[in-house]
Amino acid sequence: MSRKLNIIDLFAGCGGLSDGFEQTEHFHSIACVEWEKQPCNTLQQRLHSKWGYINANEIVLQFDIQRTQELINGWENDKVYSSGKGLLSLVNGKKIDAIIGGPPCQAYSIAGRVRDENGMHDDYRNYLFESYLEIVKRFKPKFFVFENVEGILSAKPGGVSIIERIKTSFNQYGYSIIENLRKSALFNTADFGVPQNRKRVIIIGVDREQIKADPQMALTDYYTSINKKYKAVKKTTVKDAISDLPVLMPLPELIIKNGKRVSHSFNGHSIGNHVPRCHSKRDQKIFQELAYDKMYSLNKYPDIASLIELYYNITGIRSNFHKYNVLGLNEQSNTIPAHLYKDGLRHIHPDPIQARSITPREAARLQSFDDDFEFTGSIGDQYKMIGNAVPPKFAKAVANALKEFSLKYF
Repeated sequence: MSRKLNIIDLFAGCGGLSDGFEQTEHFHSIACVEWEKQPCNTLQQRLHSKWGYINANEIVLQFDIQRTQELINGWENDKVYSSGKGLLSLVNGKKIDAIIGGPPCQAYSIAGRVRDENGMHDDYRNYLFESYLEIVKRFKPKFFVFENVEGILSAKPGGVSIIERIKTSFNQYGYSIIENLRKSALFNTADFGVPQNRKRVIIIGVDREQIKADPQMALTDYYTSINKKYKAVKKTTVKDAISDLPVLMPLPELIIKNGKRVSHSFNGHSIGNHVPRCHSKRDQKIFQELAYDKMYSLNKYPDIASLIELYYNITGIRSNFHKYNVLGLNEQSNTIPAHLYKDGLRHIHPDPIQARSITPREAARLQSFDDDFEFTGSIGDQYKMIGNAVPPKFAKAVANALKEFSLKYF
């Protein structure tokens, strides 16, 4: 049996991508880098409790990747990040086979560019790939996996295509990326058994010195043949994903419990993170009406304009964006975003009697996280890290394909 491939996970979040890699049993995490505290806590707990890493607290580095040299060599007595050994110490002479991860997607997302007055041209996150590149340059993996949103294909900060910048930069240091990314590297995670329509770009880069074949030929084989072997036979629906979870009914009135306002019952079950946010009676009424409308095909709100008008009539606020969406039981969910930490208006539970938006556990199910994956922090923290994550089931398919790709070409 071949050895496990050593990986470094950058922009690791709570670990959706690395969890999929771990599930294959072909990969071993040497280090995971993430700058926010709660995702680090969640990832440390997962690596220890599920995957048996006794040094989980050591290998999950909470640090700012933009401070690349400190990340590589270690840092001491930082006001925010305390002290850390750095990647060189954790790697300790071992071969790094792959670097995985994707910079925060907000700067590349089409929605983000529409909302920002400068179209995200001035957002520092446009250039975080340069820090990713520095880590690749230092550890020279066989290949890297760069994950991001579809919008990265059209993003042009400063008028220059970010994809062309990425290709040129990695090419300069010996790594090849497939030429036509839109044709080859754009995936819908629903095709891999995730109960959610979520389009993502997976950029595979290969080291021209280590690969034993023409890079473009090998990459074409990965995208057109190897990866497709791991597609799901049948798509998974919202009903498949969440219908067996305990029902959470609205209370007659809002109550205070442990110092927090509560609108729905959630006692009597042991499923972690299956706790709804508090909803006003006004919002419960809207959720119930919209869910009934969808369930019974009443078609009172047939288009985006009618939903925008409903939002205006309810709140008195004019919005250019459609705020409400009820999940379809027999469909895949719309994309689960980090925005869920602000509100759940676009992810209303399909059961009218529950009159609520989805819980963190339901969001996690729609992201294909296992129920034993526990999310720490506040409910807002949970929604945010779940929405930012790569669906583990999709990550597992990518990882299995990469293991096969590695055996064939390296």
